[in-house]
Amino acid sequence: MADDWEGRLGALGAAIRQQRQLAKMSLRQLSDLAQVSNPYLSQIERGLHEPSVRVVRSIARALNVSAEELLDRAGMLDEDEQPSGDTEDAIRRDTRLTDAQKEALITVYRSFLPTSP
Repeated sequence: MADDWEGRLGALGAAIRQQRQLAKMSLRQLSDLAQVSNPYLSQIERGLHEPSVRVVRSIARALNVSAEELLDRAGMLDEDEQPSGDTEDAIRRDTRLTDAQKEALITVYRSFLPTSP
């Protein structure tokens, strides 16, 4: 069980690193935006530290993704908590679009989603 959780922490760190690299952000830039220390963020990305919910949300916000998306990619959400799709990820990965175009598409996409009561 401990090995499984450590694997998920590694997957969470890898998801954060991948999203940071997709955003063309340095570790230092992300740590500044997320308001966490550079060494702490580095440990999270390497799966050496288990971040709090507040830290995961702060990192996700700095990366323009949801905390649930990062946790889902790490296999840390129960089936009923998983996001309904990876549309935003697909938009972010599309190399044919500029960053501004990606953000505009994501904004429009989110505007079509139902809001929670």
